[in-house]
Amino acid sequence: MGCQVDLNSDLGESFGVYTLGQDEQVLEHITSANIACGYHAGDPNVMSRTVKMAADNGVGIGAHPGLPDLIGFGRRHMQVDPQDVYHFVLYQIGALAAFARIHHTELNHVKPHGALYNMASRDPEIARAISEAVYHFDPQLILFGASGSELVKAGRQVGLTVAEEVFADRTYQPDGTLTPRTQPEAMIHDPEVAARRVASMILERKVQTVDGTEIPITADTVCVHGDSPQALLFVHKLRDSLLRQGVQIRRVGTF
Repeated sequence: MGCQVDLNSDLGESFGVYTLGQDEQVLEHITSANIACGYHAGDPNVMSRTVKMAADNGVGIGAHPGLPDLIGFGRRHMQVDPQDVYHFVLYQIGALAAFARIHHTELNHVKPHGALYNMASRDPEIARAISEAVYHFDPQLILFGASGSELVKAGRQVGLTVAEEVFADRTYQPDGTLTPRTQPEAMIHDPEVAARRVASMILERKVQTVDGTEIPITADTVCVHGDSPQALLFVHKLRDSLLRQGVQIRRVGTF
């Protein structure tokens, strides 16, 4: 069997009169959409519209819960109790599931957003709280987590199917974590460079870190951030590059 991978993007992050991303166009090239649930971005109108667009495109629908931080776009670290994390993740999943129901579809996965994702990658208690919220809502949901992270471990421990995620437009530290956005080398802006790196992560199961060393990595799903001005170009180039190398692009849960 040939190599297969899921291609995901964080979408539905517009709010009120403010538009962010190129959701309609990006949805034509991905297999999974992580849709903001109103805490870090999105609103009920945007959530409903994005769920419908994803369903119309046959794209897997995922809840993208974040910290309650609209001003900071959910990317600022906050001191949160694991019990609070459990409840606000459960709340956000439930909100998106309501829109999935009215559009005659269902959720496929859950992927935490921003600072919450990074916290769960390192903190076993936060990771456990998120994993339990997902499992208690629906044990059939797939949990997305950074490759090799505490979230991946916690998800498996509670009995979830887990998809290990890598990033097309971010660099990695030697410990396998993402380079903080506050550092100048955090983002990859060249889609050709990104495509080569992703191919290495999928086909060779390794990635070069910022200090030049190579570390092992598992890529079940690849993320391109939807709020990037180059999101559409990135996802288009990435998809074409992977297909040319014989990698099948399929939604997580179908392979």
